[in-house]
Amino acid sequence: MEPNAREKRYSVSRPIYNTPSFEMASERQERQVGSSLWDRLHKSCGCSSKGSLRMLKRCLPVIDWMSRYPIKEWLLSDVISGVSTGLVCSLQGMAYALLVSVAPVYGLYSAFFPILTYFLLGTSRHISVGPFPVTCLMVGSVVLSLVPDHPSVLVGNVTVTHPNGTDEDLETRRIMVASTMTVVVGLFQVAMGLLQVGFLVRYLSDPLVGGFTTAAALHVFVSQIKIVLSVPTDSHNGPFSIFKTLIDVFTNIGQTNIADLVAGLLTIAIVMAVKEVNTKFQHKIPVPIPIEVLVTVLAAGVSYVVDLDSRYGASIVRSIPRGFAPPQPPDTELFLEVLGSSFSTAVVGYAVAVSVAKVYAAKHDYAIDGNQELLAFGLSNVLCGFFSSFVASTALSRTAVQESTGGKSQVAGIISALLVLIVILALGNLLEPLQKSVLAGIVIANLKGMFLQVTEVPSLWRQNRTDCYIWIATCLACVVLGLDVGLLAGLVFEMATVVIRTQFPSCSSLGNIPGSDIYRNMKDYKNITEVPGVKIFKCNSPIYFANIDYFKERLRDTVGFDAVRVFKKRNKALKKIHKLIKKGKLQASEGGGVSVVSLGVDNEGFEVERDATQQVDVRVDWTSELPVSVSVPQVLIHSLVLDFSAVSFLDVVAVKSLRLVIKEFLRIGVSVYISGCDDDLIRRMESLALFDDVVTRDLLFLSVHDAILFIKMEVASKSTPNPIIDKDSKEPLPFTEEEDLIETYDNQPRAIHELSN
Repeated sequence: MEPNAREKRYSVSRPIYNTPSFEMASERQERQVGSSLWDRLHKSCGCSSKGSLRMLKRCLPVIDWMSRYPIKEWLLSDVISGVSTGLVCSLQGMAYALLVSVAPVYGLYSAFFPILTYFLLGTSRHISVGPFPVTCLMVGSVVLSLVPDHPSVLVGNVTVTHPNGTDEDLETRRIMVASTMTVVVGLFQVAMGLLQVGFLVRYLSDPLVGGFTTAAALHVFVSQIKIVLSVPTDSHNGPFSIFKTLIDVFTNIGQTNIADLVAGLLTIAIVMAVKEVNTKFQHKIPVPIPIEVLVTVLAAGVSYVVDLDSRYGASIVRSIPRGFAPPQPPDTELFLEVLGSSFSTAVVGYAVAVSVAKVYAAKHDYAIDGNQELLAFGLSNVLCGFFSSFVASTALSRTAVQESTGGKSQVAGIISALLVLIVILALGNLLEPLQKSVLAGIVIANLKGMFLQVTEVPSLWRQNRTDCYIWIATCLACVVLGLDVGLLAGLVFEMATVVIRTQFPSCSSLGNIPGSDIYRNMKDYKNITEVPGVKIFKCNSPIYFANIDYFKERLRDTVGFDAVRVFKKRNKALKKIHKLIKKGKLQASEGGGVSVVSLGVDNEGFEVERDATQQVDVRVDWTSELPVSVSVPQVLIHSLVLDFSAVSFLDVVAVKSLRLVIKEFLRIGVSVYISGCDDDLIRRMESLALFDDVVTRDLLFLSVHDAILFIKMEVASKSTPNPIIDKDSKEPLPFTEEEDLIETYDNQPRAIHELSN
């Protein structure tokens, strides 16, 4: 279609509005004040049958969705999905236990208990609750720091390594640390849910989470390499721990167990290959191939038949006791030691789970409650902590299995928990010959999706370099400093980018598209004109204490002069002119007297002119050559329009500076108008006392076009482009070229000796 071939037009005829006239014409009313805290508490605590049922359904979402559960349509799909997911949960739980540095059986517990609580309290129908490699690694780093493999003590000047008791003692102490940290994580999440602060997770942007999880995947990979190779390494935690672990691995690589290495590499290759087949033919295969289950069963059988443990020294699972460990309370003495790491783990676990839940909620058209999710995961983790389990979240791969196999609700989750229960009670001992390198291989194979996030970096660079910097900075910080400190560093860097972007906002000079009321950046269009004698300045950011100086700098660059410097130079020129007149070297105007101009300071801190003797009629054209040797900057505009349509708020510092800026322009004869302010911004201006006798609400206009039309009318009617305000009448005082004017600032008169532009 040719340009303008079928363009549609609209025509509007309305008055030119400034804010006061618009409010009067539209009968502005005051907003109703919200109900008091007491009223809200009374209403929330009020008891009625409907309100009680609604509150019960909100606290226990299972009551709501189970009452509407379509058994005939959904039950069979949930059963099939639950069986498939349960097999994956069992194996991933055992595998992820290696990341926590505890026995695989505790991974089975961690795959069972959180599902029970989430079934009752969760709002997502599709996520599979259980261990997540990133949170497992964060817990594992704390476990290794508090209960290392080979603790050393200093005897005299010699460091002596002592065994940390028996293997059973080591395991007991480690699971105590892991379960205690899990309880603290749960308490943090419950507290955040009760305080309704689920919105805080929004500060973890997608680039930050992407960089963090990619770095976490690298940490997981390095931690599993030593298990695949079956080489001894020291326990490292904190900054540069990943590099220290790699040094240990390569130092002891000569001790690699070939049987474990072969089993691990085969597991990685087979699992990744079959997962690719599942992905490629997902629409043709009714149920994804449970490759982790098949590989695990086959590897356990081979290990049992060949006796890899005794013949080749392979590292195997060895012991999976039937049943559950007795519940035990957390060690409260460890609370302070795990406090910081627990908070970061709580935030990461919740952020990952909610992100995955939102993806499937959008896909299947239902909503999740972020604060209820905090309560669900928090109580799940508290329960896990009392039953020798570790932190629960969700894993994208496991959730994808539950959804892709037809899961419709958390009934599939309960069925998967029943399958895990069967493994714990009856089938666990069959997996005792399984090599740990096979479990490590399963963990590494499931990291592919996290590592592929690196491919997003080039597109991020093209789309938004700031987001790319956040991704890279977070990833590097987490690799070098560790996951907890690295996440904090990435968050600080992200917040810094936000501050910097608002501290140095995008500002522009606007022009008019001919024949329209549209105003755009002068640099972006060819068919655009600048309004003669008017500068239109737009700031695309909130204006506050951190960017007000930058705002003034950009405004000065846009108008092409410094209003304060212009004022001082004009005063200097006027003083010299008066001296020349007094000495008789310069002819004053007819009827004029002799005047000496002195300077004073008004209440706003501005320099003003005062007559020491008598008023003189001096008319100066500042655009022409002056009779004195003073270089006065040229002022080629008579009006300035500030477009605040993109300004969301002002603070007290910004308002004070803005008032001074307006007065600086007014005293050199440049009118200032502000356009595009919404009602909330105007209320904020009023509450921060922007307006006074000089800076009035009359300078506010609904739009840039309203302000421009008003300026043109003022110029056409020969009235001043600078409305001089009389303090008593508060009305503009018109003046012409022939008149000598007195402008009043805080009861201090100042002579204006210039021609209007």
